[in-house]
Amino acid sequence: MTTPPDKRLPVLEEIRARGMPQDARKPGWLRVNVPGGERYGRVRETLRGLSLHTVCQEAHCPNVGECWGGGTATVMLMGDTCTRACRFCKVKTAAHPPPLDPDEPRHVADAVRELGLDYVVVTSVDRDDLPDGGAAHFAEAIRRLKEIPGLLVEVLTPDFRGDPAAVRTVGEAGPHVFANNVETVRRLSPAVRDARAGYDQTLGVLDRMRREFPGVVTKSSIMVGLGETEEEVEEALTDLRGAGVEILTLGQYLRPSSWHLPVVEWVTPERFGAYRDMGLAHGFRYVASGPLVRSSYRAGELFLRGEIESRQART
Repeated sequence: MTTPPDKRLPVLEEIRARGMPQDARKPGWLRVNVPGGERYGRVRETLRGLSLHTVCQEAHCPNVGECWGGGTATVMLMGDTCTRACRFCKVKTAAHPPPLDPDEPRHVADAVRELGLDYVVVTSVDRDDLPDGGAAHFAEAIRRLKEIPGLLVEVLTPDFRGDPAAVRTVGEAGPHVFANNVETVRRLSPAVRDARAGYDQTLGVLDRMRREFPGVVTKSSIMVGLGETEEEVEEALTDLRGAGVEILTLGQYLRPSSWHLPVVEWVTPERFGAYRDMGLAHGFRYVASGPLVRSSYRAGELFLRGEIESRQART
């Protein structure tokens, strides 16, 4: 039997042919200050003392100083090892990561209480080795966090291979904001993301959350700079709005290592501004668009708090 051609290869070859070298000089708008300060140190030591992982560190987020200095952290559940190997992500991978820590949801809630946060973002690695992808573990963390008075909970979850029961398990736990990232445009998705992910799979997860849990704010994120065209970005925005997504973030892809995909283009702040206007014109309720914007970018927290409190007042 003839092996069918891998449709990812032409796109991978295109990105690699057009990509910049690993040591390409970053433009000035991508430079950030070395993180530090009293509150930054307090957040770091609290999370370390409770043996928690954060995407801020594991994914080398450029905004870690801003977020931790402002008392915000994005906590990562289910350990620090992912079962997928997306070509943009710094998080380490393995086919069989260590077993889940049943005390982790409690530790997360303890850390948030100790830090005195009123808005927390919780994400996780993908755990395709688990029957439910870790959905029950995620839901337990949400329930414990919601016991903290006044705390708003945003989650950025795996796609659970599109499993409706797993998505429902998370929705029933009642997060205030549910995010699942499409990551890139349709054409590039097979080359950028692990084969178990998928552009339409992500759209399906977001659409299901919106339909079954209309009180939950839905959110997604796109990286640019991988060779996508403006028309392809607009197509992705149209698809996300079609799935009912309300909040959108767009940021520059930054290459974590020589193994990962190269950057094809440094997208200018001016074009990010144009993408923000495009998103608002498509009907997103809030758009954060800029070179250093990431999915859990804290600039949107005040808007989300107002949106959530408005919805709660109407119910």
